[in-house]
Amino acid sequence: MILGLDGIEVGLIIVFLCLFGGIMSGFPVAFAIGGAGVISFGIIAALDSAGLLIHQAINTQSPEYAALIAEGVAREAISVFRYPELPRIEEHLFPGGWEQAMDRNLSFIVNRLNERVIAGQSIETLLAVLMFVMMGITLERSKIANDLLTTMARVFGPLPGGLAVSIVVVGAFLAASTGIVGATVVTMGLLALPTMLRNGYSKELSTGVIAASGTLGQIIPPSIVIVLLGTLAGDMYATGQEKRAQIAGCTDALTFLGEPAVLSVGTLFQAAVLPGVMLALLYALYAFGFAAFNPSKAPPVVSDRPTGEIITRNEALTWFLFAPFGLIAAILLAMNVGLIGSQSTAVSTVTEVGATAELRTNVSPTCQASMIELHGQEKWDRAVAQAEEIASSGGATERRDLTPEELEAAKAERLANIAPIGSGMTIFFLLFALTLIVARGVAPSANPLPLIIGGAGVVLAFAADALLIPATMSAGGSFTLLAIPFLMVLYGCRTAVARLGKNDLIRVVFPPLVLIVAVLGSILGGITNPTPAAALGAGGAIMLAAYRKLREDEQSAKLIIGASFALVIMIVIGINFDLRTGVAEISFEDWVAIILAQAAYHVAVLGLLYSCWVLFTRGVLSPVVRETAKVTSMVFTILIGSQLLNLVVISFGGEHYIQQFLRSFDNELVVFLIVMLVLFILGFVLDFLEIIYIVIPIVGPVIYGGTMDPKWVTIMIAVNLQTSFLTPPFGFALFYLRGVAPPSVTTGHIYRGVLPFVVIQVAALAMLWLFPGVVTIVPNLLGN
Repeated sequence: MILGLDGIEVGLIIVFLCLFGGIMSGFPVAFAIGGAGVISFGIIAALDSAGLLIHQAINTQSPEYAALIAEGVAREAISVFRYPELPRIEEHLFPGGWEQAMDRNLSFIVNRLNERVIAGQSIETLLAVLMFVMMGITLERSKIANDLLTTMARVFGPLPGGLAVSIVVVGAFLAASTGIVGATVVTMGLLALPTMLRNGYSKELSTGVIAASGTLGQIIPPSIVIVLLGTLAGDMYATGQEKRAQIAGCTDALTFLGEPAVLSVGTLFQAAVLPGVMLALLYALYAFGFAAFNPSKAPPVVSDRPTGEIITRNEALTWFLFAPFGLIAAILLAMNVGLIGSQSTAVSTVTEVGATAELRTNVSPTCQASMIELHGQEKWDRAVAQAEEIASSGGATERRDLTPEELEAAKAERLANIAPIGSGMTIFFLLFALTLIVARGVAPSANPLPLIIGGAGVVLAFAADALLIPATMSAGGSFTLLAIPFLMVLYGCRTAVARLGKNDLIRVVFPPLVLIVAVLGSILGGITNPTPAAALGAGGAIMLAAYRKLREDEQSAKLIIGASFALVIMIVIGINFDLRTGVAEISFEDWVAIILAQAAYHVAVLGLLYSCWVLFTRGVLSPVVRETAKVTSMVFTILIGSQLLNLVVISFGGEHYIQQFLRSFDNELVVFLIVMLVLFILGFVLDFLEIIYIVIPIVGPVIYGGTMDPKWVTIMIAVNLQTSFLTPPFGFALFYLRGVAPPSVTTGHIYRGVLPFVVIQVAALAMLWLFPGVVTIVPNLLGN
């Protein structure tokens, strides 16, 4: 034994040293990881063949081991860490020889690549990485950050520390629209850092707030970290819970937990919203606090440029606070009392399956004891009573077709309980109403008549839906009755949009905000999964960038605007009409809707192709595609290399050894705390991609195989990984900023400036640890 260490421990040290040496060599990280795996395997194989690496394994043939098994201790729970007194035997790291281990690695790497990279279940989710990267790079090339920084500086600049707060706001905004840390840090470093220094801001505060705000893209959706981490976490959670159920004596996780062990990327996006906003608020509060104690190092900056029409405090409170939030509150109240809701008249033509017990009770005594410990005696007794009641009534009934009388009764019951105002129509006209309200606040002295007409149209639409449009009316009839109110609303919104366009803040924020709402809204609302949403974001980013280029060149962008409206038309038609062409009967109005939807689709595609052509002719599309290919290739090459390194660790028992060590602790929170500390320390020397693909697969089965909420675990890891961008000496955000900072800003300034934000990151982790509801409240409200 070398230095008195177990052979597996020496092997793990060799792997880490080879990995660290490969990264420090300056060789591309994606290839250094795979090379570290090959080199470390060669060194371990040579030492093992020479008899220098000996593993002290538990003797499974000993009477002591047999006695533990007879006591009901699961084999997976027996380890040298939990039962160090058990007899040991010495064996090589590769009992069958290194040749056999290499053959297994080669076969396993092919299977791993097929499962996780080429054709596995996670490949569709990983495609979202490509399109989110393209979305981010396209928006970055469209110089959206320039306008955002200028506008936010005028909004927050007059406040003490206002420029720093504006950086945080822009960082959060870019995080939700791009999610590319390097591009965000470099852009804000080039544009904002000279301005902050010129206005007397501290070098430490300036560099720290830029580096920290740029990393918000790692946690605020759509986050590439969450996409990559989520694809692994979902598999590890399912596998970990299956193993947990087997250790508990149950046949599967569904039986043991009473629910499927599923964790999706969309759910993680929901869980990341509040932690991301909380981090941005903490950054902003620190900037304000720094300015309060050091006013000379973060002075207010007043812009000489006129900001438009002067708005009094009462007008601002009325039109920007009371009116919009009052309207939203009224809508929510109407939903709660049943005035607004779904107006679907569809009923099932078959009976429901008979009631089932909330827990499976036909289980072994060992499983029963484990389930009682997990769910409680009261829930188990209730499930047993439910099962006995079902059995006494002849068992669970099967599905059958409803008779015509039962079907009519079901329809009558549905119509009697239906809401008078549809939820879809409510949301549609609510957006128009909010546009009219904000436009009134932007220009309170302008002629209000067009906005009043638009508002009257909104009121008429709600009245028509409640009084004139029954739930059984056809889509064509409903559309006809709402045509006049809709035209009135469009008339008012035409004026509203013109007034909003004159406001710099709205003009700059609104286009990317619409894109963010479309992408995140579709994911968080459960409308679609991240991959189609990412495709929508990439297409929208291309059209937005082309529109900005045409406006810069003072050329017409009518085709792009028309394509955007075509998308809206497609959504409206899809909501109100049945567009299926394979049904037996298609009404005339549905045929008209199908034709219009097809026309709108071709206009949208034409607008997207034209946008690509505009960006291509202006030299934007080619570098965007090139950078997207570089980033995506790097991610997938690191994925392949990390699989090779993981298999090397698995081949000599390193992964199993680490997992046994972690499982030896009785308190799983202690285990998770150890993992978080290790990830935090590794963040000083490793990038988030290496940590995700090398470390998480090793510790994941343990931390995802317990009772902790997998959403909370994953978001805690994501926030911890975000810190790796800021921790000296190898924080990537620090390198990005160092590359664009002026000579007067030294590396020491950057390191000192970022340390308070690292402390804020740790404080945020502590807050999430103490208040896990911050992570789980949004998924619980929105559903999975």
